[in-house]
This record gives sequence, structure tokens and C-alpha cells, in this order.
Amino acid sequence: MPSKKILELKKKRVDALAKELENAESIVFSDYKGLTVEQDTQMRAEFRDKNLNYKVVKNSISSRAFEKLGIKGLEETLTGPTAIAYSNEDLVLAPRLVREYTEKFRKMSIKGGIVGKEVHPLDYIMALSRVESRENLYGKLLFMMLYPLTAFARIASQVAEKGAESGAGTVAEMAVDREEEPKQAEVPAEETAVEEDGQTVEEVTEDKQEDN
Repeated sequence: MPSKKILELKKKRVDALAKELENAESIVFSDYKGLTVEQDTQMRAEFRDKNLNYKVVKNSISSRAFEKLGIKGLEETLTGPTAIAYSNEDLVLAPRLVREYTEKFRKMSIKGGIVGKEVHPLDYIMALSRVESRENLYGKLLFMMLYPLTAFARIASQVAEKGAESGAGTVAEMAVDREEEPKQAEVPAEETAVEEDGQTVEEVTEDKQEDN
């Protein structure tokens, strides 16, 4: 039977892991069996650079930590060599980076994951891994918001350049000049009939129709 000291140490590890994972946006479980030391070092370095947490913990400790968080259904996932990758900031970061390394090394594999405190199978995590990163999505949203403004600025600039070429000092002056241009007098529809040899347009049209 484990000593009291060992039990207390395990409890501290469980509590510490639960605290680390409680705010995770998403968690990915992977089987790292077969990775070389060099590959593991390379992968961990990139994960750190991109603020992705990655660790290998005993399944018994992980299982108790998730139970403490109220997450169940990991009995099949937490078997054999299991690594945990998670991010507290980006929902798709862990699925995307882990998936990229499974494709790169062809040795590790994804077992499943957790999103929003719910356990999800492999196909769900793989689908999530294909979603664009938060930075890219924000960038596209910002572009969509700013594009109308930049387009308007370009048009205003072109109008101003044409105004300068025509001698108008400002866009407003161009608008005033256009308003002051004499408009062609509109002729009422009743007066548009034109005589041709004493005939109106209507009569000429009728004659042509009779000739045909």
C-alpha cells in the first residue's frame, strides 16, 4: 500500500494538472510511441514557440485530474503512451499543430480530445484541426471591415487628382462646378414631333408602315 507521503504527492500532482487544464480551450491526446529524441525535441521547441503546452503525464494522474474537472469518458483514450497538448488561448491551435506533426513524422497519432469540457472522437478533432487559426480569421475579418474604407479613399484620391488637373482646388469645388454647368433644356414630349415635308413624325411613321 502506498505510503501517506506518496499519496499526498500524487494528490498534489492531480490538483496541479487539473488547475493547468481547467481553462484550456481545447485538449488533444496523442500517442507519441516511436518518436526519436531528436523529433520529440524539435516538436516541443515549436510548440513552445507557438504557446502550445505539451506534456506527458501518467494516465492515472491525468484520469484523476479530469475527473476533478468533471470530465468523464476518457477510459479508452487514457491507455498506453499518452501525451497531452492544450492551449488556453486558441481553440484550434492544439488540434492543428499536433495533426501537422503526425503527418510530418508518421509515427505519433491522435487519439481524441476535449473541447468545451466535452470529450470528442478523432474525426471531430481532425475536422477542428483544419479550421484556420484565430489570427488568420481576425485578419480576414479586419480586411472585410476596412476594405470599404480603403476603396473609398482610393476613389476620393482619384477624384482629387482629376480635380487638380481641371483646375478645381478641391473635390467640393468640382461638385460646385458640375452643379453650375448649364443643363440642356428638356423639351416636352408633346413638342418633340418633327415635321417632315409638312408631316409629323407620327404621320411619316404611318406612311412608312403603309408602304411596307
